[in-house]
Amino acid sequence: MKKFEITADSTCDLPKDELKELEVEVGRLEYTLSDGDNIEVKLDDFNSESEYHEFYEKLRNGIVAKTSILSVQAHVDLFTKMAERGVKTLLHLSQSYKLSPTVDNARAAIEIVKESFPDIDYKAIECDTTTVGEGMLVRVAVRLRDEGKTRDEVLNIIDRIKHRTQHLLIVNDLKFLARGGRISKTSANLGSLFQVKPVIEFGRDGVLKVCRKEIGLKKAMKSITKEIVKLGISKEFPYVCVAHSDNLALAKELQGMFKEEFGFEPEIRMVGTIIGAHVGPGAVAYVFISDSDRPYD
Repeated sequence: MKKFEITADSTCDLPKDELKELEVEVGRLEYTLSDGDNIEVKLDDFNSESEYHEFYEKLRNGIVAKTSILSVQAHVDLFTKMAERGVKTLLHLSQSYKLSPTVDNARAAIEIVKESFPDIDYKAIECDTTTVGEGMLVRVAVRLRDEGKTRDEVLNIIDRIKHRTQHLLIVNDLKFLARGGRISKTSANLGSLFQVKPVIEFGRDGVLKVCRKEIGLKKAMKSITKEIVKLGISKEFPYVCVAHSDNLALAKELQGMFKEEFGFEPEIRMVGTIIGAHVGPGAVAYVFISDSDRPYD
């Protein structure tokens, strides 16, 4: 019998069938699609690659996607459902606080739900990461839960390793970073002209940072593969993924580079709509838990 239950934001980018298998509930964020004249509000609830492909094709064709924070009420709805189900002890995983203060809403919601269910013991932790990295920490939490660890033991382990969850990301089109304010429009235009490929990583504070810029895609891919050697892959949690925003061919190429270097093949996963709206289509990344903390402040 499980000692506690786990919930998360939909930004963990775990498909519905996997969430069901892991016995994890998520609060689903919303995003909007706009062509300049019309705005559609959508729910972050895809489960198939074809749905993700359609989303990224819209971005390629000029549709603008914008994201929003998971509200207090959405958290209240999630935690109320868990409390009504009889769940007394729960751990909720939120994306990086510096990307979105979602964890504040989760903690506020817990206090609201406690008014009706005073005997619940729910805690929320922010993961200092998002998308596939957040999903990786959810899978670690599930593994530890199923091994019989207590909620607070799992919370402390996640708090320890979250700064070792690495994303080595290569963005295909700089205009999406410019739109989100990560780089200037001038830098984006010049970068695209000279085939500059920024390498983006999470810093220790949970903020995505452009750490360096490589000239050409192949050089950027070799660069991030070498960085894994330097950071090391965790022996305790040897989770490694290649993530992509609708660029399977390049993801497979990166997978092959990894196998050649390390002797085993990482799984391939897709980046969901919420983070995909910011990095744009065509991005690829290594995501893994390392031996050491993130190198960047």
